[in-house]
Amino acid sequence: AALQAHPLVAGVQRFGCSAMGNVCSGTDAAALAHKQRAADAGCIEVAVAALQAHPLVAGVQENGCRALGNVCLGGDAAALARKQRA
Repeated sequence: AALQAHPLVAGVQRFGCSAMGNVCSGTDAAALAHKQRAADAGCIEVAVAALQAHPLVAGVQENGCRALGNVCLGGDAAALARKQRA
């Protein structure tokens, strides 16, 4: 919600993407469920928007890419669908 409410505040985008990356890390069943829930909630689009809004802010770029990488990690059909959305 904070990422969507404050799209032009780089600090909010940086730390919000960091939090998404943390929530979506891992490969166990719980982590896969977190990845899908996050994607269903729109985190892919929010992370992409953060990256596009702050192309010169290294922290946003690093954390946004990490969040996208973590949410898209996996080899199942759901992970493939998440990758295609990203």
